Amino acid sequence: MERFERPRKIIHVDMDAFYASVEQRDNPELRGLPIAVGFGEARGVVAAASYEARKYGVHSAMPSVTAKRKCPDLIFVKPRFDAYRVVSQQIHAIFAEYTPLIEPLSLDEAYLDVTENLKGMELATEIAEEIRAKIKAQTRLTASAGVSYNKFLAKMASDQRKPDGLFVITPKNGPAFVEALPVKKFHGVGPATAERMHKLGIETGADLKGHDVAFLRQHFGKSGPYFYWIARGVDERQVKADRVRKSIGAEDTFSVDVHDFETARTGLEPLIEKVWRYCEANGIGAKTATLKVKWADFTQITRSKTTAAPIAGAAELAAIVTMLLSPLFPAQKGIRLLGVTLSSLESAKPEIAPQFAFAL
Repeated sequence: MERFERPRKIIHVDMDAFYASVEQRDNPELRGLPIAVGFGEARGVVAAASYEARKYGVHSAMPSVTAKRKCPDLIFVKPRFDAYRVVSQQIHAIFAEYTPLIEPLSLDEAYLDVTENLKGMELATEIAEEIRAKIKAQTRLTASAGVSYNKFLAKMASDQRKPDGLFVITPKNGPAFVEALPVKKFHGVGPATAERMHKLGIETGADLKGHDVAFLRQHFGKSGPYFYWIARGVDERQVKADRVRKSIGAEDTFSVDVHDFETARTGLEPLIEKVWRYCEANGIGAKTATLKVKWADFTQITRSKTTAAPIAGAAELAAIVTMLLSPLFPAQKGIRLLGVTLSSLESAKPEIAPQFAFAL
């Protein structure tokens, strides 16, 4: 891994309940009410939920019928991706006032490296506060931010005081913060991995830190070294500005291994919805769909299909992925993870333009 002579200053900015907040901003009648952006049909999926809805346990990627059962008064609002793109452009323009090193993760989330920034500001915390204030003034929406010396900790910090919060993890406090954190809250640790860790007696970052690379690689494969380093508060991934996206993917780990086709197919629905939602929001077309399957023994396979013309919609994508899934059943062993990826991308619209030596 590349070593840095001094700690970096990384900010992770994450808009609060983005799609739902835009809808409540633009329609005063929805303010203060539990809403879900998505389609309320029997097979629909929640794209985003307002904080009022989250109090009932409603969250993104949840089937609409489940969301409605949890919150009978839930109001479904159809997504308006053009409106979300406009706000996203405003947000990214604010980011660009401070640094060219911006790594967008989605319309409403990005990493910023402000170690060297365009305004010559010393404190990353002050930059984060300014950015949040400008976002609120220009969009009438709130953002949460995490400030730290690497991407992993900045991401974890942004979740600490949502909504409309700011949290800082300094180099001095980073290792202790990780040690006290339950592994189930680690970014990159899904429910099944967390359960596997629990069975090994790993409940917190401190427990994870107690194991060497060989042990972690034995039990978690290629993710072992990653877990080893983040348990020590180390993450040397750089913020990659203006990255060219070659694929769009989503995956999910099941809490219990899946053995039957129908459960697996149902598990793919929110993944299909998520990747297609990203395509629609960013004006992207794709010709290749790939299904990823990780078995209970951590071995994995992929199956792909490339079409002559860009995939026409979520329904066609679902049909292709189902066709790739079907031959795998009856399954010889349980499935622990499924993923859907789109590649051979075609951009139909222009993309959005784009460790501490001192205090944060």
